[in-house]
Amino acid sequence: NERADAQTGCHSAMTAGALLRAAARSFASNRSSGLAVAAQQTRSFAKKTEVSDISDALTVEIPVPFEAHRIEPPTQFVETSKTEIVEMFTQAYLMRRLEIASDVLYKGKFIRGFCHLYDGQEAVCVGMEAALTKDDAIVTSYRDHCTHLGRGGTPLEVMAELMGRVDGASKGMGGSMHMYKRDAHFFGGNGIVGAQTPIGAGLAFAMQYEKRPNVAVAMYGDGAANQGQLFEALNIAALWDLPLIYVCENNHYGMGTAVAKSAKSPEYYKRGDYVPGLKVDGMDALAVKKAMAFAKAHCVSGKGPIVLEMDTYRYHGHSMSDPGSTYRTRDEITGIRQERDPVERLRKLILEKDLLDPAEIKTIEKAQRKIVDDAVAAGKASPEPPTENLMRNMNQATANVVIRGVDSQTRTALF
Repeated sequence: NERADAQTGCHSAMTAGALLRAAARSFASNRSSGLAVAAQQTRSFAKKTEVSDISDALTVEIPVPFEAHRIEPPTQFVETSKTEIVEMFTQAYLMRRLEIASDVLYKGKFIRGFCHLYDGQEAVCVGMEAALTKDDAIVTSYRDHCTHLGRGGTPLEVMAELMGRVDGASKGMGGSMHMYKRDAHFFGGNGIVGAQTPIGAGLAFAMQYEKRPNVAVAMYGDGAANQGQLFEALNIAALWDLPLIYVCENNHYGMGTAVAKSAKSPEYYKRGDYVPGLKVDGMDALAVKKAMAFAKAHCVSGKGPIVLEMDTYRYHGHSMSDPGSTYRTRDEITGIRQERDPVERLRKLILEKDLLDPAEIKTIEKAQRKIVDDAVAAGKASPEPPTENLMRNMNQATANVVIRGVDSQTRTALF
């Protein structure tokens, strides 16, 4: 069914132009109310601290070189701090625990339907948010739980939404694929494969139109990278020099198909052709931060869009209905965990730089586990949406509505 859904989605998505205009209208209409709500929001974990405002600044060398297309790559050194690295570890560990808890809840039938987990890819979200502000916009695919956390959402909002409860991010009406946080300019997860890519172009168009010094980030996987609507939107973004960052999260498998079997050219950062691109170690949060800051500076300077390919990996299968072991070996998964795990790399960096001792790290982990446990309990206690919500936000004024039949002469009036 999921494969059929993906194929249907490829053919049923709106055109790039229509989605661009719709996203621009949505951004503009939501902007004033969203900013007001944002002022009242607090993050569920440590707030991001600017490196320039602290005394524990340090410089870290990024071990894996950037690979560039039609642009000079940034340097391999990133300015950071003890505070920022510890916050990155805290956030990444929270995301990991949340996704593990989601796995347990799904197997216990508390979560139904589609559920796509993000464990293994946390560095992309954590590093990205370190370079952005909440005035920048993000739109992503259905693998969106941790993106919601990164935008300032709470674990309860994620857990309750996964279980279809009213305290969820979408009031229990969207489920796993439809997290949403308008006040932080997070325009949600999208269940149609690749449909978020023209929406991202529309968000970027709105920012350019309003002369805002911000960017739109549209995230998609290697499986969606062959979508025609991506290239339609990229063309118009380049034509109009829109401040758009396309982030391809290349976890090497589109559902159960390896990139070598689905892409003639798996160098996704070069797929923009006339658009600059950068390949990034997506398992290194600091490398992602550096690349994202570089990309944002490029876009807001008026140079147009850029494509970032994040070389990452997912530990779970495509979704919870996929065991993830029929098209890859367990040794492959174990090898990635041992050599590239994003959470463990941050832990190792903390210990190497003597930023915290092991006991302090364990204290952080214990606190994050409690946050997730509390969110699970509160999500289970949250009520289901009332039945009257089924008809909310739907047009019920049927006067003068006429439906055309299968032949040109048949008309049916609704009363």
